[in-house]
Amino acid sequence: MRIYILTLFALCAAIFFSFLETNACTNYLVTRGASVDGSTMITYAADSHIRYGELYWRPAATWSAGSMVTIYDRGTAKPLAQIPQPAQTYQVIGFMNEHQVAIGETTFGGRSELLDTTGLIDYGSLMFLALQRSTSAREAIKVIAELVENYGYASDGESFSIADANEVWIMELMGKGTKLVTDKKTKKTFNANKGGVWVAIRIPDGYISAHANHARITTFPMENEKTSISSKNLASIFNPEVEVVYSHDVISFARTAKYFDGKDSDFSYSDTYAPLDFGAARFCELRVWAMFNEISSDMKQYWDYAAGNNLKAERMPLYIKPDRKLSVQDLMSFKRNYLQGTELDMSKDIGAGPFGSPYRWRPLTWERDGKSYFHERVTVTQQTGFSFVAHMRNWLPNHIGGIFWFGVDDAGSTVYVPFYCGINKVPHVYAEGNGDMLSYSDNSAFWVFNRVAHFKYLFYYRVMPDISLLQSELENKFTAYVPAIDQAASLLHKTNPQLARQFITDFSTSMANETVNRWKELSNFLLVKYLDGNVKQEKDGELLRNPYGYPRSPKFPGYPDEWKQNVIEKTGEKFLEPK
Repeated sequence: MRIYILTLFALCAAIFFSFLETNACTNYLVTRGASVDGSTMITYAADSHIRYGELYWRPAATWSAGSMVTIYDRGTAKPLAQIPQPAQTYQVIGFMNEHQVAIGETTFGGRSELLDTTGLIDYGSLMFLALQRSTSAREAIKVIAELVENYGYASDGESFSIADANEVWIMELMGKGTKLVTDKKTKKTFNANKGGVWVAIRIPDGYISAHANHARITTFPMENEKTSISSKNLASIFNPEVEVVYSHDVISFARTAKYFDGKDSDFSYSDTYAPLDFGAARFCELRVWAMFNEISSDMKQYWDYAAGNNLKAERMPLYIKPDRKLSVQDLMSFKRNYLQGTELDMSKDIGAGPFGSPYRWRPLTWERDGKSYFHERVTVTQQTGFSFVAHMRNWLPNHIGGIFWFGVDDAGSTVYVPFYCGINKVPHVYAEGNGDMLSYSDNSAFWVFNRVAHFKYLFYYRVMPDISLLQSELENKFTAYVPAIDQAASLLHKTNPQLARQFITDFSTSMANETVNRWKELSNFLLVKYLDGNVKQEKDGELLRNPYGYPRSPKFPGYPDEWKQNVIEKTGEKFLEPK
């Protein structure tokens, strides 16, 4: 009983911290046929008020019999359990391993009563363990399913993006609650509902998908021995014809719990385990809509649904065929969306203030005079710890084919730096342990980018052009460099694979260091240029002096006309100068 109480306490703490990350994270999924270069891609934004931006790295390793790994809750860092290590684990950088397997996630929560208070594996551990133990997306799904079955699931409902260089999958998972039973013989208490209810679907080639904190899988084909299988036949997941895999009790459990009583063919995972409400639409599905709308002319029909105006309207499809093929830079751009070009553009409403800021400080919802209000929840947000575009290419050796485009802090003002998945180490400016959320480090990429971002929040429409200029310069340069680095590394790989890995390590390290150094220079430049709300005169990035070396008089741009009009309307003649 004592163990149970301690476990319950730990899970309550985990729930509290997971609440801090509610409505966090946005993922995009792109198949080979939908990309400009025949690659697969997934993206992830770790939106959290406690998540520090650093690049994880775990070397490949072999383990002797009896070796154990400790499982830590990702929301609290509290140890949950120890489980056996496999004989071999693979190198992981961020959320991509050396075999070009990549994983992202968004939390959808779902029915709160289905949290397993006895579960030992949380969502973050599932991601890292699957990456360390898998050589393909299908194997990662199998690893996740088996870990949940064996140890129980310790988190809320979760959507996972899982991809390798050939395929892209979405997997949605949640626990089955806690039903404690005592074995009459052993007198031990266990959870009769241990495990999870889940569905995994391969995104068809030529299509793209997205998820943003709401379960998106609705109906799916039942087992037909060919393209759709249940977890009872999990070993068959490696059959390339299989396109859908699901837990064997995903429907029967819903019937027992009285969540569903219709025909199997009408069963919808999302509607059953994560019923839609206004918040799920407006704060979550609208971010998916925004990405789909960037590359599809067919999205107007889903506006009322995604904006939460009509929850009974037709739901957006799980995946769509884009009007054009997508690049890495497209996905970087989509991560910076704040509903530009729509009636909900966050830079246009009163909350944008005098300088057109598309950011709103938390909490997301607030009350006034007994009524509840909300801020928009868009893709780009200030509390992003880090984000990435995972880029997998099957025509290159794995160590070279996978590029983890990684950026720290707010995606709107980050720079995505290319880290090859086969690098030998992470540069210090992005490495774990170089500062943390409560410890400042002046050579940490996270803190350097936060300095610039906070200046941007003060004077958005003035400062953002300066940021975008350098951001584009660096990202365009990295994109232009990659083909040459690919070619040189591939040649080296044929004769000396270790030297090839050192070569891509040197490249990624050089680009990382340059990025942080240039961003420090930008921080200094912005402080000088915009000091005290004035704007120094400049030409081509050089601040101007008069012929005698003294600073030219700055400009005093003040406030835009719309803001002045608002002041007049609010205050009448209070600030009217007397004649």
